[in-house]
Formats: sequence, structure tokens, C-alpha cells
Amino acid sequence: MMLKFFRDERGATAIEYALIASLIGMAIVGGVTAVGDTLNGAFSGAAAGLG
Repeated sequence: MMLKFFRDERGATAIEYALIASLIGMAIVGGVTAVGDTLNGAFSGAAAGLG
């Protein structure tokens, strides 16, 4: 019974998928933050030019 428990890899696969999903999420958040900062600077420059 213990040998069967140690050979079962279903939990390990779920953890791997969770790690991959969290890394993808962090990459998305980082990309959106960088693009948001760039767009904020562009719109601030446009607003200053109009004002």
C-alpha cells in the first residue's frame, strides 16, 4: 500500500501545472505593468502638449 502511494504521481502533476500557471500569470502581470507605464507616459506627454 505504501509503495503504491509513493508511485502515484497525480499530485506531482497537479503541482507542476500550478507552478506553470503561476509563472504565466506573473509574466502577464509584468508585461501589463510595463505596457501600462509606457502608455501612461505617452498620454501624459500628449496631455501636456495639449495643455
